[in-house]
Amino acid sequence: MVEQRKIAVITGGSAGVGRATARLFAEHGFDVALLARGRAGLEAAAKEVEATGARCLKVPTDVANFDEVDRAATRVEEELGPIDVWVNDAMTTVFSPLQDVTPADFERAVQVTFLGQVWGTKVALARMRPRDQGTVVNVGSALSFVGIPLQSAYCASKFACRGFFEAARAELLHDGSNVRMCMVHLPAVNTPQFDWCETTMDHHPQPVPPIYQPEIPARFILDAALDGQRSQIVGSWNKMLVLVDSLFPTIGNQYAALGAWDSQLTDQPVAKDRPSNLRQPVDAKKDHGAHGIFDNKAGGVLDPSFLWSLPKTGVTFAKACGRAYRETKTVRASKIARLRANTTLSSKKRYDFPGITSRLGH
Repeated sequence: MVEQRKIAVITGGSAGVGRATARLFAEHGFDVALLARGRAGLEAAAKEVEATGARCLKVPTDVANFDEVDRAATRVEEELGPIDVWVNDAMTTVFSPLQDVTPADFERAVQVTFLGQVWGTKVALARMRPRDQGTVVNVGSALSFVGIPLQSAYCASKFACRGFFEAARAELLHDGSNVRMCMVHLPAVNTPQFDWCETTMDHHPQPVPPIYQPEIPARFILDAALDGQRSQIVGSWNKMLVLVDSLFPTIGNQYAALGAWDSQLTDQPVAKDRPSNLRQPVDAKKDHGAHGIFDNKAGGVLDPSFLWSLPKTGVTFAKACGRAYRETKTVRASKIARLRANTTLSSKKRYDFPGITSRLGH
């Protein structure tokens, strides 16, 4: 008897980490449904999945739209079978200082990156909970813990994703459900998003080093689906940054302010005809694959380009510590001054009863 293959749904499966994840799931015995907007990207991703011998279902879907996600889930179960794993990977962003982001662009980025995970989780749980089995893997980021400049919409979305994950998982635990929820927090990854994300900057965006190839986080996503580990951060450097920020948030803020602006921008000017995938898919007619343009820098913490940057990083961190100390000192001085003022005011109120001065005068 041939063992029935399990079914995995990957949102954002036409490019980047989602593309690499879909291929890896197929290699490990899953039939795969791909949910994304770009038809050319979906077609190419499906061919890679099918080349492993797996079945693949392509469902053009905008994850910001709940009804589209719900219909996609229904179609998957009708054509492939019961969903065993649902991976929420779809995202978009706006590289820009907050003051330059339009309200509509900010809202759209949040709808895709945050609400896309909410809608995916809801439709997956609606089908998994009655069966009391299945796994939802939500894709987070080191920026779910540490906010950096030029990424207000993305950081806000990923922070929200982490809070949503914790709440939804707690509900499953409360109910004694066997459905599992996991979250994998990604490092900087070499994906096409840096070629097509919305930006108001003059220079081409890039991932903040150290940069990894998409196959690395794809492996962690697969492992989470198979093992059920609650949450994990990919990359030793990111683990350290998250730890430092959790223990010394002021240092984390100052370090991001000093080091994360220029490190997100290349020397290459932004092309005048640069496409944007914020509202329309860039891979509708042309496939862009899983990798971006930073293959020569995507060796993780051992990449020479990252190792060469460490002395400068050390200087930046030292400056951040100094600025954090001065900030803390200023806040402490302000608190002391306020407490002294309140103490003096309280003393005056204690003895300055209405009418006491006039009575003593008589």
